[in-house]
Amino acid sequence: MNESRNRPPASQESGENRMGKMGGSYGRFAAMIATSTVVMYGLMYLNTSQLDHVYFSQTRMWMALYMGAVMAVIMLAFMMNMYRNSRVNMAILLGNVAVFAAALWLVRSQATVGDVAWMKAIIPHHSIAILTSKRANITDPCVRKLADGIIEAQVREIAEMKALIADLKSKK
Repeated sequence: MNESRNRPPASQESGENRMGKMGGSYGRFAAMIATSTVVMYGLMYLNTSQLDHVYFSQTRMWMALYMGAVMAVIMLAFMMNMYRNSRVNMAILLGNVAVFAAALWLVRSQATVGDVAWMKAIIPHHSIAILTSKRANITDPCVRKLADGIIEAQVREIAEMKALIADLKSKK
């Protein structure tokens, strides 16, 4: 006997049958959120002026984590009909609220950021100021003078921070 005759039409199948094991679909959801969070972290560096200004930044990592947590909550809310296990959904929601709160606290407090980590976070930040100051369509001479001063200061400070990072690493 053909097994497909015994199955209900796809429109009548439970969410579990349509999507395979529910754990698998939640696993895919988790992989989607994790991948998106990593991609968001990387995207935060696209506006640096030079590739050698890209350093690992705890601050940007915490920011990517809180963005990923918010995205998980929003996506789960929009796809609630696909994810019907209310206990798992509540765990996902509560877990992501906790990740959001912790990551936001870490960003705002900078509790884990020491000397080198701070400089590695500030270099890309300064690099963004260089990029926008160089490429903005500035026509006013006073504003151009200000932008040029920002470029000069940021270039100098990046060089100083790179030297300090090298110095502090050599002392370890």
